[in-house]
Amino acid sequence: MSHCYRRFDDHIRLAVRLTPNGGRDGIDGVDVNANGEAHLKVRVSDVPEKGRANKALIALLAKRLGVAKSAVSLISGDAARQKILRIDGDPEDLIGRLETITAE
Repeated sequence: MSHCYRRFDDHIRLAVRLTPNGGRDGIDGVDVNANGEAHLKVRVSDVPEKGRANKALIALLAKRLGVAKSAVSLISGDAARQKILRIDGDPEDLIGRLETITAE
């Protein structure tokens, strides 16, 4: 099974497919695209204007993973639905929390 994250020494990188203006804020599990690459499906109620949806994404992930918003940063995909985020912290702890969230 492929994972939506990559582990590094002091952080993880998380692949996300964001649905802005999605009616609610939430995490809809892990999905795999046509290329076999896994990503976390996330929706936010904010619109994709002036970075509002990206800010809502960062706030949602920080809250659900129990980290500060400053520990979550956007690496790529600023104006795209497919994004890569860096989440600073202990990788084992973050992966455990992520797996708990996606199992809900």
